[in-house]
Amino acid sequence: MPGPNNKMNAVASTFHLPTCCCLQTAAESPGRSHLGLGFSAAVAAMPPSPSSAGAGAASPSPSASASASASDPTPSWWESVSQARSRIQALSSILPPAASQDVAALADSDRPARALLRSPAAYAALSDALRAGGGADDPACHWLYDTLLSADPDLRLAALAFLPLLAALYLRRLPPELPSSLSGFEAVLLAVYSSEAKNRQGKPVLVQVPDLSVPSLYHTPASSPSSKSPRRPQPPPIPPPQATPVVGVLSPPLEPQAAVKSTKRAGIIGVAFEAYYSKILQMPAASKVDACNAVAAWAGQYCKCRFELDDKELEEEEGDSLGSVSPMSSEAENGKELEEELAGMHINGDTSGRNCREDYDKEARVPLPWELLQPVMRVLGHCLLAPLNPVEVRDAAAGAVRVVYARACHDLVPQAILAARSLIELDKSARKAAKAAAAAASGTIVAAGTAGSTASSSRPSSKPNTPSKQRKPDTLLVSK
Repeated sequence: MPGPNNKMNAVASTFHLPTCCCLQTAAESPGRSHLGLGFSAAVAAMPPSPSSAGAGAASPSPSASASASASDPTPSWWESVSQARSRIQALSSILPPAASQDVAALADSDRPARALLRSPAAYAALSDALRAGGGADDPACHWLYDTLLSADPDLRLAALAFLPLLAALYLRRLPPELPSSLSGFEAVLLAVYSSEAKNRQGKPVLVQVPDLSVPSLYHTPASSPSSKSPRRPQPPPIPPPQATPVVGVLSPPLEPQAAVKSTKRAGIIGVAFEAYYSKILQMPAASKVDACNAVAAWAGQYCKCRFELDDKELEEEEGDSLGSVSPMSSEAENGKELEEELAGMHINGDTSGRNCREDYDKEARVPLPWELLQPVMRVLGHCLLAPLNPVEVRDAAAGAVRVVYARACHDLVPQAILAARSLIELDKSARKAAKAAAAAASGTIVAAGTAGSTASSSRPSSKPNTPSKQRKPDTLLVSK
């Protein structure tokens, strides 16, 4: 039980009073802060971050903090606010001066963790820091690692939002120049993986599919005997056979991993994206755009095959318009419309007909096993079809899913072809419905404006100061 001096220090640190700071960080309890660092030998050699070391010098005893966290795993509102403000101050200390002031101002909000999650300035500043780091002594990776171990769920969300960018940077830099040059990225990935493995408790993620060979209640008509004409008593109906549940395994049981090995790398990143997908509704738009760009870069098939399904729709539109418009003008007009639409979606590529074998990104292209492709396709599905996503998220997802479709067609992966093609068809139907709704809305506005102008033109023109007289009814002359 901490004494009254420790409580006064906690209150003073919350209100930024000039007293001894006693902010509790991940470096205060060695059993907690170095729990994930034991996963990898390279990660275990990571020195503590400067912010954590400075906060741990004036903190309470590790045994007291460990016992308090063990007895109350969910922090109270006051503890959550204090911890969020301490993490924001630690983040502002590792950022450049131009961005540190904006990030430090987030600590004064009522909900600092939510403000940090929704701040574009904080996301951009930490993204730039991650692009320049990734090693064992990277303070940005230290901050993400310590924040992922926090008991506050909003703080963990703020750290989980950087997972797509971190995974993209990590896979792009493989193989590393030095063994420890990517240890910071691996520590964060292992922290997310271990948290997900702990939540599943060694059980797989299953999905139960109904047996379609067994008729349901809606397919079996109910027998209603008539009271007017007595019939023979019919034998009781034969009960249908018992349905054997069909169980599919979405994700196998997770084994504890001590390091990011080359054979387990795709599975670890896939599990991390499953954790990201479970919280994707609360992720900012910039994080979703980074996820779509990462998947497109991993697929790396920027050939004209990704527009194959769009070209088929264009040919159908050309065939329907041949009766009224000449073929050459229809083809040019539809081609121009498709080019403008793809340019607006930011997925316009080279359609000059070059060889598909040359149209791919060799630097970022990685193998895509199903254990990695399945969770990222779920992320793309949400970014593409969720109604509350902004336009830039849907456009990035539309471009990424077409690149994945081209990659799956070249690699002959049936599951990926089916998933990507389904998402493309859903995207096309959604865009067509949105275009029809916009056209109907514009037509309604034009019709209302025309009716208003007609009504105003039929009224007699008069000066504003002239009293209006009652208009006589019109007399129609009809000849007999």
